[in-house]
Amino acid sequence: MSAAPHIVSVFGSSRSRRGEEEYQRAYDVGRALGSAGFTICNGGYGGTMEAVACGAKEAGGRTIGVVCDFFSREANRFIDETIVMETLVDRLMKLVELGDAYVILKGSTGTLLELATVWEFINKKVIDEKPVVIVGNFWSPVTRTLTNELVHEGMEQATKYVSTVQTPEECVALLREKLSGDRAQSERNRLI
Repeated sequence: MSAAPHIVSVFGSSRSRRGEEEYQRAYDVGRALGSAGFTICNGGYGGTMEAVACGAKEAGGRTIGVVCDFFSREANRFIDETIVMETLVDRLMKLVELGDAYVILKGSTGTLLELATVWEFINKKVIDEKPVVIVGNFWSPVTRTLTNELVHEGMEQATKYVSTVQTPEECVALLREKLSGDRAQSERNRLI
């Protein structure tokens, strides 16, 4: 029996729309991840979440949407499996729990919270070390500031957890490299 595909939780803006550069980038990321055999997990709603799921589905990939009662129980039409959580915090924790890796796209405070959560949880060993890949330069000022502060605090090892790439292809290549050899079927993959 082969192991379940790795799940990649993708975080990004709910505000981008079809025809916008960020929507297209998210679609391309989803398509590349789906083509590479990854299962895509995201917040399940519109914007980059919809674009990533659409790209993944069109590439033959599987999608999971984690929604919550705070917004709506309805996921976008490209989601194969919808998981409904009660609160926004529960939703974030489920997205973190399900991910074998995390991809960060352009976003606002919600995406910043997601990036900070996975980075801090890995740094403090709340969760196992997992790849965190930022696509594009939008978050560079934030990661540069945090990296400088981590070095200043003597926590240089925490700077290695987050990588930045420019293209969907680089994202897939980095995830393949970092996840290779990690084919054990996890408990969370058996549960879904």
